[in-house]
Amino acid sequence: MTLSTLSPSSITVTLQQLLAASSSDDRHSLQQVFTANMTAAVSELSHQMTSVQLDAVINIPFQQFCLDSRQLASNDVFVLLKSHTPNCQKSRDHLYQAANNAAFILSEIDPIALLTTANVPPHANLELTKTDNAKSIAQQQLDTLPCPVLYIPHIRDFLGSLIQARLQYQQPVILPTVIAVTGTNGKTTISQLVAQLTQLTGISSAVMGTAGNGRLGALVQASHTTGDALAVQQFLYQMGTENAELLALEASSHGLDQQRLQGMPVSVAIYTNLSRDHLDYHADMAKYAAAKAKLFDKAHFPDLTHAIINIDDEHAQIMLDTAHASQLIVWTYSLDPSKSATFVAAGIKPSLQGVEITLRTDFDNTDFKNKEANSINIVSPLLGRFNVANLLAAIAAAVALGINLERIAAVIPQLQGAVGRMQRVPSNDGCFIVDYAHTPDALSQVLASLKTHCKGQLWAVFGCGGDRDAGKRPLMAQAGLAGADKVVLTADNPRTEDPNAILQDMQAGMSTEQYQRTHIEPARQAAIEYAVNQAAADDIVVIAGKGHETYQEINHVRYDFDDSVILQNALKQAGRV
Repeated sequence: MTLSTLSPSSITVTLQQLLAASSSDDRHSLQQVFTANMTAAVSELSHQMTSVQLDAVINIPFQQFCLDSRQLASNDVFVLLKSHTPNCQKSRDHLYQAANNAAFILSEIDPIALLTTANVPPHANLELTKTDNAKSIAQQQLDTLPCPVLYIPHIRDFLGSLIQARLQYQQPVILPTVIAVTGTNGKTTISQLVAQLTQLTGISSAVMGTAGNGRLGALVQASHTTGDALAVQQFLYQMGTENAELLALEASSHGLDQQRLQGMPVSVAIYTNLSRDHLDYHADMAKYAAAKAKLFDKAHFPDLTHAIINIDDEHAQIMLDTAHASQLIVWTYSLDPSKSATFVAAGIKPSLQGVEITLRTDFDNTDFKNKEANSINIVSPLLGRFNVANLLAAIAAAVALGINLERIAAVIPQLQGAVGRMQRVPSNDGCFIVDYAHTPDALSQVLASLKTHCKGQLWAVFGCGGDRDAGKRPLMAQAGLAGADKVVLTADNPRTEDPNAILQDMQAGMSTEQYQRTHIEPARQAAIEYAVNQAAADDIVVIAGKGHETYQEINHVRYDFDDSVILQNALKQAGRV
């Protein structure tokens, strides 16, 4: 979605006009942040930029902001951002490509350093002498570009706000209230449960995350859990134009670390849990947790009022500390009846049809004024003990919005689980479930939840993704073997790796007894068919790892592949439906 799709009669605007317009109604002062950044840049980088150049750029008319040089239209502003895996040549190419069309360029990367490091392109049209040094050559390249370039090293501090100011300048809209969910597991389910609960109680709602973006029932598949700053702000604005009152979104650690959610009016932040994942990106678990904790920092999200935190998780303290330091209203939730959390599942009676929950609430230590009854009975159609925790988080978010707890309880039986999350596929016998569990902790929780209901054997069919943290591969296999009676190891999204090499990594440390319970089949469809044909009438089979995904990525190509569809076809072929 681009600005032109929002309004065909796009008008030009200048940075000066945006700052002036936002200063009148933005209590978080975009103008102050922008001015502070530019003042620092001018003082520190006088060899590159003068206040005269800044004054010239700030009054250049432009259409919209663009983060992808391939999509840049004439008279747009190109924002050149750093890549997680820096590549000077690619960044320089983006700079040159954008300069031909852009009104001007805002760069997070020092253009002099970039052009000093990268090779001079053959089309630069420079008359170089033997006495020219690298910086002199870089400055010449910069001076000959068709448009000016401003270096703003901390542009991410206000980029989202700047993009939203541009959208609002053209046509002001009321933006939805935003509830954001972060954590390794549970983000998709909780965000969708929040949207469903609010929708069922009369609040027009939308979601943004792994399973898709949009209004409930009309989600559009997304490429990332948290999109880039431009996509996020455009989607928020689009939901405003559609009169959505609430947006429940997933806040990934990548998105938080890279400030893609900057400028989002998050009022309620939810923390689920933290377990090993994304250590190919984060240096260690401490840095992974620190990225998640940013969601509870009012310095990053000034609209925050409530923090809802799972105190059963070992990493909860950093979230609690950050939330308290920001003076938020902090509510907690727990599945342990002995804990004094704000929302506690004092009683849990699970079945393959759902779960009955005795919910105990305690607002004695909060600012919640309308105190409800101390406990209430809830009937949920969601499978799994971990989904009780997810539901508690969603209930707390709805209460934070001012919805009566009894009213919330009344609509809970109408909830539907997120696609590919403990999704039961119909069969005449046995129980077949598709789930997105792709971390050792998530797989352990899924299997533990189902084991208590299994009269026969519990099967787990799963693999590990390629080009990702290889260290968790044997941990995934061990999680499956610890929780299931039978394990089928297969491919997930191998990406550019050999599926057999991934499977070999998964088998590290397996014992002879474990091999006897394991079947290895690299072809995922064949693995699913094997489990369907081998499982007995009283068995439960879990197809884990891909959940809602409708593709399998192999060597940069996404082939059509939907676990639930493959499973349905396998059940038909086996005569089990």
